[in-house]
Amino acid sequence: MNNLMQTFALIEMSITCAAVIILLLQKTSAQPFPVIVKVLLILLIANLFFWPLGLGMELPLVAYVRGVVGDLSIVTMLLLWTSLLPKNKPAPFAFKFALALIAIIFYPLALGLGMMDPYAWGYGSIGFFIAVLFFALVCGLAHWSKGVWIIAIGILAWAGHWHESANLWDYLLDPFLAIWALTGLIAALYRRRRDKARSGYLFRPG
Repeated sequence: MNNLMQTFALIEMSITCAAVIILLLQKTSAQPFPVIVKVLLILLIANLFFWPLGLGMELPLVAYVRGVVGDLSIVTMLLLWTSLLPKNKPAPFAFKFALALIAIIFYPLALGLGMMDPYAWGYGSIGFFIAVLFFALVCGLAHWSKGVWIIAIGILAWAGHWHESANLWDYLLDPFLAIWALTGLIAALYRRRRDKARSGYLFRPG
């Protein structure tokens, strides 16, 4: 059973590595990649990461990647995977704001700053579980259905012990997701300030 979980974890990380590389390649391309090209690239790159290729390495490349970054949360993984879909709807500003706020509060407390340890809530706290459901409800009210089912899959993965961790936090949040939310929030605020400044310059008297 443990070997099976390890295999699934390596497959997940292989696909995730492929998704990251494709997104980086897409940034350098003037035209979006067709769906068939993305599928072929995922199959090719994920296989390169998953199978041992020799080159002096005893393990597949993905094993070394996982050893450095650990298991990503289900939310991070699904956000990366779905970003390759042709009609992907970006995460709304409110989601990034809420996620960044949670991360700013959560990580210092979880690392021992203060008397409260929110990480312990992930081991079956009913209040925390209700808060997660409420967060998913807010995503639905904000007309971001993808956020609802991503959180739902994260909860189901936790309930089914899909990863080694038994803590719900590990299925919903990780440092990479927190950094993504913070940088996205800062970038969005910068764009709004820049657009406001440009608007004021264009419409000022004279």
